[in-house]
Order: sequence, then structure tokens, then C-alpha cells
Amino acid sequence: MDLDESRRAGESPRDYVLRVAREKASAGAAMGGDLPVLAADTTVAIGEEIFGKPRDENDGVRILAALSGRSHGVLTAVALAKDGRIETVISETRVTFRALSEAECRNYWASGEPVDKAGAYAIQGLGAVFIARLEGSYSGVMGLPLCETAALLDSAGVRRWHAGA
Repeated sequence: MDLDESRRAGESPRDYVLRVAREKASAGAAMGGDLPVLAADTTVAIGEEIFGKPRDENDGVRILAALSGRSHGVLTAVALAKDGRIETVISETRVTFRALSEAECRNYWASGEPVDKAGAYAIQGLGAVFIARLEGSYSGVMGLPLCETAALLDSAGVRRWHAGA
């Protein structure tokens, strides 16, 4: 599946992440089959500025420097395609980074962890040491807000619990 995840002119971070999650779910559903399709997309933002996946080391260090010593939003949209419809839910989490040095950012980049991560960090990995405060969904920052996803599945009548599980 090859989707254009470029941000459209005038698109807010919230609208952007919702659109991309919807498009992913739609593309998955278009592949056929009658099972529900769950898709998600995560972005990091300060105001209207989106910090996606870094292009290279310098971009990764630039992103981390922008997040250093301040709060940012992590928006994760989840879309469920079922029976020709797409329902969505969004998780918004505030993450506050402690101050980071350039050397620390470069050493973190060298670990390889931030290469393919929105905002150039992974909360579930080495990047956790940057986080001074978190308000919202830890799993949403990882990329799939479990509480919100469970509610979405419930509202669509998709069973989450199975005998013996």
C-alpha cells in the first residue's frame, strides 16, 4: 500500500492525522475481504507545526532541539473500516521534554531508534529518558491508543475478547 502522506495546504495537525488514518483504513479495506480493517497514524506537533519522521541526522537533531525543554502534542488517529463505513477516534497526549544537549541528540540518533519515528523519538525505547511529564495516553504516543481503540472496536460490534484469551 503506497499512500501519499504529505500534509495538505491549510490542514491542521488534527485533520492531517485523521485523514491519513482514514486513507490507510480505506486502502486496506479496498484490498478485499470482509474482515474489519484497523489503521492508525501518529504525528507530533507544536501548535500548527508538524514534526514527522526525520529525513536524516541533521533533521532528527533539529526536531529533538525543537522539542527540548518544552511541551508538544502527540496525536494518534485510529480508523476502523467495517461494512463500507469508516469510523475514527483520536488520542491527544501532551508530552514535555527536559532540556537536551546537541551531543545527547546526536548520540541518540546514532542508536538508530529515532530514524523512522514521528518526532524523532520512541517513548517505549531509549527516548523515554527525555520525557519529564506525560498527560494522556502512553500507548497513544507509542502509536496505538489502546483505550480509545477498544472503545472504537466496541462501538462497531467487533469482539475483543474470545474464550480462553
